[in-house]
Amino acid sequence: MPAETLETRFHVDGMDCAACARKIETATRRLPGVEDVTVSVTAAAMTLTHTGGADLDKVAATLARLGYPARPAAPRATPGTVAGPAPDDGCGCGHAHEHAHDDPHEHGHAHGHDHGTSHEHEHEPEHHRDGDSHESPTQPAPAGAALGHLHAHAPDDGPWWRTRKAALTLASGGALGFAYAFAQAVPSLGFEAFLVAMAVGLVPIARRAVVAASLGSPFTIETLMTLAAIGAVAIGATEEASVVVVLFLVGEMLEGVAAARARASIRGLADLVPKTARLERDGKIVEVPAADLAVGALVQVRPGDRMPADGEIVAGESAVDEAPVTGESVPKPKAPGDAVFAGTVNGEGVLRIRVTAAAADNTIARVVRLVEEAQESKAPTERFIDRFSRYYTPAVLVVATLVAVLPPLLAGADWQPWIYKGLAILLIGCPCALVISVPAAIAAGLAAGARRGLLMKGGVVLERLGGLTVIALDKTGTLTEGRPRVTDVAGFGGAAADEVVALAAALEAGSSHPLARAILDEAARRAVAVPPATAARAVPGKGVAGVVAGVPVFLGSAAAVAADPGLGDAEAAAVAASAAAGHSVAVLVRDGRPFGFLALRDELKPDARRGIAALKAAGLRPLMLTGDNRRTAAAVAAELGIEVKAELLPADKQRIVRDLQAGGARVGKVGDGINDAPALAAADIGIAIGGGSDVALETADAAVLHGRVTDIADMVALSRATMANIRVNIAVALGLKAVFLVTTLAGVTGLWPAILADTGATVLVTANAMRLLRWKGGA
Repeated sequence: MPAETLETRFHVDGMDCAACARKIETATRRLPGVEDVTVSVTAAAMTLTHTGGADLDKVAATLARLGYPARPAAPRATPGTVAGPAPDDGCGCGHAHEHAHDDPHEHGHAHGHDHGTSHEHEHEPEHHRDGDSHESPTQPAPAGAALGHLHAHAPDDGPWWRTRKAALTLASGGALGFAYAFAQAVPSLGFEAFLVAMAVGLVPIARRAVVAASLGSPFTIETLMTLAAIGAVAIGATEEASVVVVLFLVGEMLEGVAAARARASIRGLADLVPKTARLERDGKIVEVPAADLAVGALVQVRPGDRMPADGEIVAGESAVDEAPVTGESVPKPKAPGDAVFAGTVNGEGVLRIRVTAAAADNTIARVVRLVEEAQESKAPTERFIDRFSRYYTPAVLVVATLVAVLPPLLAGADWQPWIYKGLAILLIGCPCALVISVPAAIAAGLAAGARRGLLMKGGVVLERLGGLTVIALDKTGTLTEGRPRVTDVAGFGGAAADEVVALAAALEAGSSHPLARAILDEAARRAVAVPPATAARAVPGKGVAGVVAGVPVFLGSAAAVAADPGLGDAEAAAVAASAAAGHSVAVLVRDGRPFGFLALRDELKPDARRGIAALKAAGLRPLMLTGDNRRTAAAVAAELGIEVKAELLPADKQRIVRDLQAGGARVGKVGDGINDAPALAAADIGIAIGGGSDVALETADAAVLHGRVTDIADMVALSRATMANIRVNIAVALGLKAVFLVTTLAGVTGLWPAILADTGATVLVTANAMRLLRWKGGA
């Protein structure tokens, strides 16, 4: 019987760059029972896939030896699910409202049917993995095991100056200053003074190099530093060696500060959820930890407070600022029955909320979890740099050795100057700036997107988005609001529009059908008095009938009314013109005579035109793929100025995506429904929009949480900005090395300018990557 495979997630302190992650991964993979390791520098986490017999205490102890204290993290849900605010379509589902060959009033208005729109969806329970089926170590190796290690410091939630890395840097710098003063006072002991000063910083570095080598990573930055410093002492350049060690530690400390800042950008999302909630219990309000709220609990949210959980309003009305979660700048009015999301800010009214998701599964928690998992997935460019750096460091050692020994051996040159140059090349070759250039930009890009409600499942998605050439968009719920509304009302024979709406609303009162609700909403908007209807009943395949004020009234499709009692020429022309514009037309008959009609349509989202224009401006070809009827789809496409393919089944959408790819296109598919899932999976990048269905979100590679069409172009722009940032970073990292390589060989620069070049390049590429955190989008 095969051994059970388990997964455990560790929080790892002290990781600041890809080189750290690679050492951790290499050391951990060598341990018995470990099957796979994924390390995320930005999330400060390691996910371990292992058998039940793996010794997790030994894992923690091994990482502590390396200088990275680790502890098991809390269990988390199965990855892959993106949660977010659903479009406010009134039905509370966010599922696709698109249906093939389905013009409701053309085929009759049979109430109680949803015309292809499912308002119920089953949720599979989320399966928790970590810690469920195995014991985890509760303590890492003793703190003393990591004492003095370069990367070992307190957990990352404290200020940078309290880290052990900062303490080591300050101690080494202080020792260098003391050695300089001592050498001025007692010149004969200057060598020894600088040797001691150098040892303060070098001993922890050398120890790390030895441990890393014993655990499978002989070619590390610590190895290069140790060899360079020892070589400098051997040729009498002790003072320079001391300066080099301090500069190296300064660079490492700054690298740690940058990594902590990147982590803070994600942690800031989690901090949006308040720590406490006002729970209603036994008729009283008690303050409890928000993390303890159970599904179904009732909480009170005062004006100005943040929502402590995802929930549904049961009492009260208010405007809710959803900008922290969705980036939406305008507060949204909310009333009983509407959904609210953890971390959003209540406006002016007191709200009673029924909790609909536990703390571990609320919108913010799932967004943070998704971003952390995304940062564990390496982009193609990052994987290439990672592979390149594996050969780069040994190659630097070989080149430095050749520079040091070939001129003296072959040309009889003096040994000391060429050994000095070889040592300088060791420092120039430090790979820190190069290996951090890509992951820092990827992490910053993912974080910047998440803060605007643009979620991408990994660096590979972020990288590929910028290369798309075609964007295939669903219609209903993607380009349109996802719910019909009344756009035109006309009376026949002098009948008033308000009277047409009042009679239609009388027949629709109490119905939950989307078209009925649109008519009732129109009656409320016009503030018309809706009379009571008696004997209301559905007429299968035709519409709905009833008696209002003693007069028979019927509301149904144009086809049903045209057959009986019939429409006059002018009436038929008006109805036909409205239908040709893509509207669903409901004709009202009063006392056996056509009385008027209502035109309904799922209208474009307010930003749809701007979003399509932004996609075109970015050089992408937008294309609508919809299951809706051809006439309605053509009308919407004409307004947007895009191509359209209508009356498609889910398999048809997938086939069209495949055909586009076969023609050389790189296709992004945008949708929100179950019927979009096959095409989302087939596309180069699948993008779920708005709340979407669970299936769409599971299948998609990315999600735009607040459902704006402009965000699709923003997501592409963020990808391109990130890749441009990466190209600059790589150019800076390699360019500075090339310049100092030439100047070193020419004898212009030496040891400390060489390490300063690497430290400077690391700081520059990290600062450049962090600029992405300020990205706001511009579509």
